[in-house]
Amino acid sequence: MFKLSLVNLFRKQNGQALLIVVLVMVVALTVGLSVASRSITNLRTSQEQASSQKALSAAEAGIEQAMKNQDLAEINGNFEGNAITYKTTIDKIMGDDRFLLNGGYLIAKDSHVYIWTTPYSETTPWQNPWSGTLTVYWGNVSDGCQDAALEITVISGDRTSPTLTRFAYDPCASRRSSNGFSSPTQAPTTIKDRTLWHQVSLPGLTNVYLVSVNPIYTNSYIGALGSTTLPTQGTNFSSVGAASNEEVQRKVAAFQGFPQIPAELFPYTIFSP
Repeated sequence: MFKLSLVNLFRKQNGQALLIVVLVMVVALTVGLSVASRSITNLRTSQEQASSQKALSAAEAGIEQAMKNQDLAEINGNFEGNAITYKTTIDKIMGDDRFLLNGGYLIAKDSHVYIWTTPYSETTPWQNPWSGTLTVYWGNVSDGCQDAALEITVISGDRTSPTLTRFAYDPCASRRSSNGFSSPTQAPTTIKDRTLWHQVSLPGLTNVYLVSVNPIYTNSYIGALGSTTLPTQGTNFSSVGAASNEEVQRKVAAFQGFPQIPAELFPYTIFSP
């Protein structure tokens, strides 16, 4: 009777030990799989980050090459035996239709941008002044008080003694009562898939060398149109870099305008709020 009880006890202990061993193995296997899964995920993330960085570097290289070869419409290149590639498009902003200033990028308030009315040249600047009607577009919403006011400065006349003519427009009636700016026309106009809500036309401009536009109160997108063709306004670059058989891609865009004119030529403080 005593021996039978010991046998039953040993059997129970063996069963409990087996259960404990199984539980330990399950826990160990779960932990091992979790560690392995995390390691694989970290490895994949590291590889993707490395590929992403390579693709970004390739896209930036494409921008640099495009700036050196602006006569082309597209530039392609590769690295590491074609494992890393870039494709860059070059788009000159022509003045024969409506165009966005600053390459279509948002213009910060109190930061003047130019409408070039004479072709930019380092050797023979200010040749062939422009004449005609200039229309300027701006504003993001129909509520003028949420949009910028504009200060427009026109440099024209004789090259030896040019004249500065300044205009100021504000779509917000409550602001106009204090700043004395003129009211623009509200006429939504779409330029390059961007709708601009306000516009002004400056007719009868003659012998214009340069126009400066300065948004006041807030940032703004600004567009322009000349009644006759305006010169090239700058160049937009768009470059796509690809790595790991194009599974990872990065895009870089840039705008290259022409050099800035000394700020002393534009006394903005008169119109500053």
